[in-house]
Amino acid sequence: MHIAADLKQILLIWAGVVFASVLRAFTGFGFALAVVPVLAVFLAPAEVVVLAASLALVLGFISVRVWWGVFTLREVLPLILFALLGTVMGASLLTGMSGGSFQLLAGIAVLLACVGITVSRPSTPVDSPVLTGSAGFISGLMNGALAVPGPPIIVYALLTEFDPARSRALMMLFFSVSSVLALASYVVAGLYVPGTLWYVVLALPALYLGNRLGTALFLKYFGQFYRRVAVLVLLAMGIMVIVRAL
Repeated sequence: MHIAADLKQILLIWAGVVFASVLRAFTGFGFALAVVPVLAVFLAPAEVVVLAASLALVLGFISVRVWWGVFTLREVLPLILFALLGTVMGASLLTGMSGGSFQLLAGIAVLLACVGITVSRPSTPVDSPVLTGSAGFISGLMNGALAVPGPPIIVYALLTEFDPARSRALMMLFFSVSSVLALASYVVAGLYVPGTLWYVVLALPALYLGNRLGTALFLKYFGQFYRRVAVLVLLAMGIMVIVRAL
């Protein structure tokens, strides 16, 4: 990994990390969806996913008070086990992916999340083992291959948890665990390099600032408003990323 990045590149990465952190703290999701396309402009696909997963793990620790203790292990264990299986399989797909294909898939993932959020409006919470297994496994596949586990689990959380605080906490919990699973898979696959730690250290102020801003916005505007904001922002981002990749 090239540590001697110029100041402009660092500032652009900071801007992307701040925005992604605000979105994640505000809605409970969106960090990888927002930060991966930014990082993909400067770094190779393997470097992007390792860095994105590392930053997501740090952000999980920063926001641990939001999601810790909200759900029991029994409630989330099936989701995590299926995600583990998918992550291992997804990581094996990463090595043969080109930069253009990587950006295109990241953009498509963003649009899928937008569609899922828009259409997932049942009258009562859904309780389905099939939905749990499918969401966990597909999320794991995207986690291992793209470091973007968001779209399936976003839809799952919005289908099963109608309380915005619980839905947000579930996504934060899952994404924190997903980052651990992804990093473990990357280490086994030989993709993790020590230079990633330098980028993580450089991004710490941006992570902290974005998390504080996003949390303040959630406390002030939580409810349906946060869903509409997230969809509009992610839709615009997905279109831009896909246009760039084509």
